[in-house]
Amino acid sequence: MPQVVAAPDRFGATASARQVAAAVGRAAKTAGWTCDEAPVADGGVGILDALGGAVRRTQARGPLSDAITAEWRMEGSTAVLEMAQVAGLGLVGGPEWNDPMRASTAGVADLIITAAAAGATRIVMGVGGSASTDGGLGCVRALGARGLRGVEVVVAYDVATTFVDAANQFASQKGATPSQVALLTRRLERLAQVYEEEHRVDVRDLPGSGAGGGLAGGLAALGAKLVPGFELVADSIDLVQRIEEAALVVTGECFLDEHSFEGGAVGGVIGLCREVSVPVVTLVVELYGEHAHPVIDLAERFGRDRALNATVECVEEAVAAHLAGVSAFN
Repeated sequence: MPQVVAAPDRFGATASARQVAAAVGRAAKTAGWTCDEAPVADGGVGILDALGGAVRRTQARGPLSDAITAEWRMEGSTAVLEMAQVAGLGLVGGPEWNDPMRASTAGVADLIITAAAAGATRIVMGVGGSASTDGGLGCVRALGARGLRGVEVVVAYDVATTFVDAANQFASQKGATPSQVALLTRRLERLAQVYEEEHRVDVRDLPGSGAGGGLAGGLAALGAKLVPGFELVADSIDLVQRIEEAALVVTGECFLDEHSFEGGAVGGVIGLCREVSVPVVTLVVELYGEHAHPVIDLAERFGRDRALNATVECVEEAVAAHLAGVSAFN
């Protein structure tokens, strides 16, 4: 039987990458294909799903200091953490409810300390979807003198934005006014000086240091390594080898636009498929712009309301029909 690799990113709040991959798997079975489910992420929200591991939960500080329960993962001596679990914009209900000047990454330190206490010697930190633009200061302060001692921290970034540019590029999406963006930019400029003076690390021009509102830069100042998130995920799950064994790859995300190809997981999957000459089709709830590769637009096929409210069901139906068509053609 032909094999399809299901390598989707998460579909925003409508479905996780793992749920979409499972839907592709069911569709493959219906169409007489086998399926290798390989959910992916770009280093932002969703990296827990992509890398897996035993589920752990812990109490931590949220972005506005409220106590929350955060999920993380553990596999051997490696912990996988996601900053959005403790400092995510979704935790405050969106930009209109956020306090962009006060939102903090202190809860990230809670996760790091908990993981280290559980025996982790390596921590993979996904950054993205943050409520804060504190340059990681909340986390750095909360870690205190212990810093990252005893653990190797790898930060998987979803954007290559540099440290001081984090406010100009993303703070307005977190509810900041123009005057607050200017103030946050000056804070980051000063904080970069502080990090250089105290830790002898210049984070200003470090690719990805502005990810997570500058959390990536703060962790880099303490000795963390910054890497592109999709590349880390792809290497961790042996994605290239799995693609090479497939007759077709199905990827996808909620909204496909030009940003999907600027470090995004879907753009990364498509690039890998091109490198090894394996056909790929992309599932989207809504498509923006024109793209040269095959796309299944769920809103166009099922209507926008159903595509948004029954995404997993739509994915399964659309993929089953597509695979049946491919089988008939072959």
